Amino acid sequence: MLRKFSFCLFLILFLLISPLHAQTQLTTPERGGAERKAIIDALRAPVRKQLGKDVIFKIDHLKTQNGWAFLRGVPQQPDGTEMDYTGTIYGQRIAEGAFDNWICALLRKQNGKWRVVKFVIGATDVVYEGWDVIYKAPSSIFR
Repeated sequence: MLRKFSFCLFLILFLLISPLHAQTQLTTPERGGAERKAIIDALRAPVRKQLGKDVIFKIDHLKTQNGWAFLRGVPQQPDGTEMDYTGTIYGQRIAEGAFDNWICALLRKQNGKWRVVKFVIGATDVVYEGWDVIYKAPSSIFR
């Protein structure tokens, strides 16, 4: 009887703790998966608005943990070619040589929906340094 009770108690504790552990794990959303698409779509809207043109992303890094996501990649035109920044707010920086063609973004999942906390296009340094402290995001998603 004690064995059955111990086993049941173990099973209950395991089932209660497993979802918490799953939420704390560092993950990379799989290509073509719903989570990855939701993150990218959440970022696409404000980037499209800022650039005034449609955009896709060539993603070099995407990590999630505890309802946070960090993405690093390159904005591209929908056909996969290099983004044309002509007529965007980045024209002057490009002309001055103070623009690197990449994007980084921090997103937060709230009420089941991914929302952009911050994104930067064209930085010439590691602008996301310290975002973990500023926004209280897990530092592991940035590595």
